Amino acid sequence: MGLFGIFSQKKETNDVKEYLAKGAVILDVRSLEEWDEAHGKQAKHIVLTTVPLQLEEIRSWNKPIIAVCRSGARSSQATQFLVSNGLDAINGGPWQNVDQYIIE
Repeated sequence: MGLFGIFSQKKETNDVKEYLAKGAVILDVRSLEEWDEAHGKQAKHIVLTTVPLQLEEIRSWNKPIIAVCRSGARSSQATQFLVSNGLDAINGGPWQNVDQYIIE
């Protein structure tokens, strides 16, 4: 990882922590099979392909959103869609990266 990668990773970590402190909802956009294998205890599950159909439900949460998936690619797509529809969302990347900051 190059020098700029280190700075980018630190910013993403700070963003996740900041969003969690604001009471963000963790939105897991993986497939049902992936979700059933393992998932974060506080996450809500909506498969990426159905996010547009669930937009009003997501909007009703009235909270910032941290989108997660397996690698960060699908959560990036979800984040772009949510932001383009006026929601406060960030890409949390792999769900384990966000889950490690959850205090039970």
